[in-house]
Amino acid sequence: MKQIAVLGSTGSIGVSSLDVIASLGEGYSVIGLCANNNTDLLLKQIKDFHPRYAAVYNEENYKKIKDSVPPFTKLLPPGIDSLVFLATLQEADLIIDGLAGSVGFMPLSAAIKAGKTIALANKEPIVMAGRALMDECRRWNATIIPVDSEPSAVFQSLENVDEKSYHKAEPVIERVLLTASGGPFFKYEGSLDAVTPQQALHHPRWKMGKKITVDSATLMNKGFETIEIMHLFELPLHKIQIVIHPQSIVHSAVEYKDGSILAELSNPDMRLPIQYAITYPARLPSPAKRLSITEMSKLEFAEPDFSKFPCLSLALEAAKKGLSYPAVLNGADEVAVNAFLEGRILFTDISKIVSATLKLHKAENKPLTLGGAAEANAWARQKALELLITKQYKKEII
Repeated sequence: MKQIAVLGSTGSIGVSSLDVIASLGEGYSVIGLCANNNTDLLLKQIKDFHPRYAAVYNEENYKKIKDSVPPFTKLLPPGIDSLVFLATLQEADLIIDGLAGSVGFMPLSAAIKAGKTIALANKEPIVMAGRALMDECRRWNATIIPVDSEPSAVFQSLENVDEKSYHKAEPVIERVLLTASGGPFFKYEGSLDAVTPQQALHHPRWKMGKKITVDSATLMNKGFETIEIMHLFELPLHKIQIVIHPQSIVHSAVEYKDGSILAELSNPDMRLPIQYAITYPARLPSPAKRLSITEMSKLEFAEPDFSKFPCLSLALEAAKKGLSYPAVLNGADEVAVNAFLEGRILFTDISKIVSATLKLHKAENKPLTLGGAAEANAWARQKALELLITKQYKKEII
């Protein structure tokens, strides 16, 4: 019996994960669940999956649910400590990390130090401190299996590489072709100044949480995935090529030294990479709709428009600089996206706030520690908030 803890169980990754676990049937069980706001759904999940533990991160929402949890589940206190507890459960064979944003930094770090196998969808901690976290993986014999469709496609395309424990793969790889749908504004004509949060949240291919959906609209998410792939597979930036692919059928590909390209193709359904992470290295029947090659429309590929989507340029520049710049990139982006969703700034102001924050940052020229990454991320959040209040970001020209 593989026992699984699902962090972020009421988000899109968590819901899909539980759908997969239910479809797999015997041999897979849920030992822990956690959520932040959607307590109604969490209660339903508890009743459906009978986890031993559950947690609500938000204290007010914890109070709403604490008297309704069935006796077979222990409700943990609100706060980060309970997320860390679930991430390090001795009985858990797999941790599915579907948390959103930098809140997942401490739970992921703890899971790694506990030597866990982690199905990772929460890319922000890897963006913040990828090299340090991968060093910790080797130190504590932890394993990260990427869940996002594109990093998962790279992972799967490396199946024929001996000892593909990330750092062994680079010598045989010519390049990674990292695909992006282009988001809702790939073919948008006119100024992006006036686009609304509702438009940005209307992704043409994927149903995701609000933060990642806006990041997909600005293409920041593809910059984050570039940094994630650099660290997961220990690849230099120049070996990763971003390609716009609106159909989201090719979920990324690996070109080998001999010129061969191996790709993972499927309908856009997160249950596929999630199931692969849960059952790895086995492949089992999936509830996802099968891809019909003969019914498939043409596949389009294009270069990204960096002038239209400056967040992508900012992410790649932060990746190139390294040190604490990616952690600052992440912190500033979280603040800017939240402000956009609240209607406080324009869509195009997101990149301006991130750019202004990065320019104000002075990184120390030494290897970044986990503590240093957390400090840089916190500094960036505070600085971005100051820029937001003073409107100084409006002077930014990208």
